[in-house]
Amino acid sequence: MGNGMCSRKQKRILQSLLLLTVVFGFIYGAMLYYEVQSQLRKAEAVALKYQQHQESLSAQLQVVYEHRSRLEKSLQKERLEHKKAKEDFLVYKLEAQETLNKGRQDSNSRYSALNAQHQMLKSQHEELKKLHTDLEGEHKRQGNEFSRAVNEHKQRYMELQQEKETELSKLKESMYHLHEENRQLRKADRDIHTQLQDVKVRF
Repeated sequence: MGNGMCSRKQKRILQSLLLLTVVFGFIYGAMLYYEVQSQLRKAEAVALKYQQHQESLSAQLQVVYEHRSRLEKSLQKERLEHKKAKEDFLVYKLEAQETLNKGRQDSNSRYSALNAQHQMLKSQHEELKKLHTDLEGEHKRQGNEFSRAVNEHKQRYMELQQEKETELSKLKESMYHLHEENRQLRKADRDIHTQLQDVKVRF
């Protein structure tokens, strides 16, 4: 009788454990189902980002909720599209990187050319500045020389004018003396002529 009671207790324990196992299994299945539903919602959000046809995808997802067999196909299609989108993005990224690199190279080339042109223009500016300074100095020197030459010519002109005036004064004085001498000679000539006439009259 004791053995019968033990076996009953053991059966109850086993039944309880079995029931708990079933309950936990059901809870685990519900959690698993909830997790699957959550993953499906996440997959739907991802699919909405990469699908261009939202209404068609929503309809397919509704079918997936009802038919689990279609879920694998939709997920596979989504993976393929995601892979294709990823590949397209990588191609776009590579093309963008190549374009960016080319743009950088072109920018560097233009910068180098502009920098070289700037250096050349800067050098030309320095040369023109030096030439301008030299020409300005030469112009100043020539101006000083010209002023000095003008002053020298003016001084020479004044000296020559003074010399000519002196010579003219001397010439006038000489002419005056010659005129006086000529007058005196004419007077002497008239006197001699008069004397000769007087002599002729006497004889």
